Amino acid sequence: MTASEPMAGAVDPRLLEILVCPVSKGPLRYDREAGELVSEKAGLAYPVRDGIPIMLPDEARKLPA
Repeated sequence: MTASEPMAGAVDPRLLEILVCPVSKGPLRYDREAGELVSEKAGLAYPVRDGIPIMLPDEARKLPA
């Protein structure tokens, strides 16, 4: 593995630059500990499985209010 390759299960930083929340079209924040992409605007957290963001609203977890 080189410095430019993401760790296993991690999201490629170049991918994070272009992804937006499919609900709010707003930015996403990667929560490495939880393994989720978080949309503060939509109040949703999308799971990341094996380094692949699952950007389906039905798969997202609602954030506590």
